[in-house]
Amino acid sequence: MPRAAEARLAEAVGLAASIGVTIVHQAIHPLRARRPSTLLGEGQVEMVRAALEEQEAGLVVVDAALTPVQQRNLERAWKAKVIDRTGLILEIFGERARTREGSLQVELAHLEYQRTRLVRSWTHLERQRGGFGFLGGPGESQIEIDRRLIGERIVRLKKELEQVRRTRGLHRKSRERVPYPVIALVGYTNAGKSTLFNALTGAGVMAQDQLFATLDPTMRQITLPSGRPAILSDTVGFISELPTQLVEAFRATLEEVASADIILHVRDVAHPDSAAQRADVHAVLDGMADGEHPSMGDDWRGRTIEVLNKADLLGGPEAVAARIEGGLAVSALTGEGLDQLRATLDERLSAGMVTAELTLAPSDGARLAWLYRHGEVLERVEEERAVRLTVRLSPADRARFGQLP
Repeated sequence: MPRAAEARLAEAVGLAASIGVTIVHQAIHPLRARRPSTLLGEGQVEMVRAALEEQEAGLVVVDAALTPVQQRNLERAWKAKVIDRTGLILEIFGERARTREGSLQVELAHLEYQRTRLVRSWTHLERQRGGFGFLGGPGESQIEIDRRLIGERIVRLKKELEQVRRTRGLHRKSRERVPYPVIALVGYTNAGKSTLFNALTGAGVMAQDQLFATLDPTMRQITLPSGRPAILSDTVGFISELPTQLVEAFRATLEEVASADIILHVRDVAHPDSAAQRADVHAVLDGMADGEHPSMGDDWRGRTIEVLNKADLLGGPEAVAARIEGGLAVSALTGEGLDQLRATLDERLSAGMVTAELTLAPSDGARLAWLYRHGEVLERVEEERAVRLTVRLSPADRARFGQLP
């Protein structure tokens, strides 16, 4: 879905500002044709050069994918650092990643991105992009780096990542042995996922009004109105034109989403490009189902609840519901609509459950406690020699209960 140029510019400004870049000039330059040498036309290159001199700026962010040749030529013409959309997002991920896997994956993405620019387009004396990151100044580290050294580092990083992933796989299997349903939050960056996560769980996950405020998946247990426990997973926000080098960095998040019982697609309903952002998220989820996450399944839409967040900016949930069909209108900030969201989650999870009539001995406290932990006890009748229960369980838990000693 095409985006308004003004919205694209605002997003690029937000991305740059989120890592402390001071924006002194911004402009939209329509392109009649993409020039292979500089992307922009000669007149546009000159306009940017004049703005750089006037503002005494030393960095230009181009909200497009630049080839190594285009980046080199623009730096020569403007006598300033130039980074494209890919470089900017890589810089943000490098600053925000906190987990071991996230840090390794971002470094790997940096190196794969730099390899083309260091070897194929710049001369030996100009290989000053070897340092990790783009904004720290030329030649700050690894000035003499070359293809062989980068390649060796990439091989080592991939081996370390594989070990981290095997460990994560073991953790996932251990969670499956405590089969609480998983609810995964997805959505465009800055849609309010972390704020909603905090509101539902009472956790203190970082939530700020900026793009990519959090990158690493976070999981917390919540209790639904019926008393049923569930695990809520907060994930990194998606973004349009995500750099291919960073698609792998979403692996941990995507695996949690693929295996989730319910997917909460959180939308910033007040954003002017909300519909386009929705399309971007759907494109990523469709790609997961068709690609390396077959467990996602083609039925992911049936497992998805659309949450229209930031309804307080449009007059409240009732006003949003009157304007937009489908989805649940909420405000994670004020708490409006969250009770209905919790009830809807409870109802969805109950839909696939079975009801069982069970009789236990009064002394069988272990199995009785197990039923209360894993199911919903609808009725309990105490008799002299038995306890009769009506319990709602998932099919897997019903089978598991029959195997208990």
